[in-house]
Amino acid sequence: MMRRFTLGRYIASRFIIAIFAVFMMLALLIFLIDFVELLRQSGKYGEVSPLILAFIAILRLPAYAEFLVSFAVLVGSIATLLQLSRRSELVVMRAGGMSAWQFLRPGLYVAFGLGALTVAVFNPMAAAGRTKAEAIYADAFGKDANVLSSKSGSSWLRQNGADGQSVISAAVASNRGLTLTGVSAFVFDPDGHFVERVDAGRAELKYGYWEIHDAWVARIGQEPEKYDIYLLSTYLTPERVTDALGTLFSVSFWELPALIEVAEKAQLSSNRLRVQYESLLSRPLLCAAMVLLAATVSLGSFRSGGIQTMVVTGLLGGFGFFLFSEISRQIGVSGLAPPWAAIWLPVFLVMIVSASVLLHQEDG
Repeated sequence: MMRRFTLGRYIASRFIIAIFAVFMMLALLIFLIDFVELLRQSGKYGEVSPLILAFIAILRLPAYAEFLVSFAVLVGSIATLLQLSRRSELVVMRAGGMSAWQFLRPGLYVAFGLGALTVAVFNPMAAAGRTKAEAIYADAFGKDANVLSSKSGSSWLRQNGADGQSVISAAVASNRGLTLTGVSAFVFDPDGHFVERVDAGRAELKYGYWEIHDAWVARIGQEPEKYDIYLLSTYLTPERVTDALGTLFSVSFWELPALIEVAEKAQLSSNRLRVQYESLLSRPLLCAAMVLLAATVSLGSFRSGGIQTMVVTGLLGGFGFFLFSEISRQIGVSGLAPPWAAIWLPVFLVMIVSASVLLHQEDG
């Protein structure tokens, strides 16, 4: 029993090291790409210190890298099993009476545990970092960069208030949509007639109104007027504007259930939120499924040849699965399928197919 425990711990450590190495390489690549893009935006919209840009990229990195955990598990598992096979350790384990399911068990535990850890701990940290990054980004680029307009499509929000309707847009929506930078608003009276246009640097949502700072107000036939604080009435609540303008990158796993409940009470579509929640819930099982998928192409002997072909096949199968799961995800977001089905069915499918292939390979 002690020998099996020691062997299991050794295999688990091999999986952890390989997965962590792959994840760090992917994270470094994402950081460099994001940093270069920030440098490009800095040159286009105004000079920003490279240190600030690097800090923004670091804060945003966990939110971007989080979605690569399952891919890192797939590649890391393939690398681990190939290394064990190349050193003939798998042959020795088989000769000692261990089946493939027994020496895969530590890897499955590691993958499932890493998936649960990323959901419970890493995801909230990533959400908090992304929120902070949005605030710094808005301060650095908000007055010069119009990241939501023209080419990429403006984010316009129609709202009602005690004083009538208005349409508001922003260059940057941060803090889950509660803070807007580069604000423009068209205000109408209760009869629907245009009253004034408001342009400002920043707006914050309070209960019952937008608090707009440093606002220029233009009315028909009058000179524009400057207001230090301009209040624009709205019936929007912080929860509803989060659903309209916010980003799911900034919402942690623990906050999603309450946000879903609020959206449904407000009779808003909660498909996007439910799909995100189900996606996070399924991540531990998805990571375990990636170990099974890796095993289907990594347990062959090096002496039999064809290892490169099998590895390429495994990676292509992984890409195909991620493409299929993303298509299924979008189907769930659009409401064409229940969110749970859009997320869980691809995971169960890859597990069933991988387990079937392994049973055929190992037991005939």
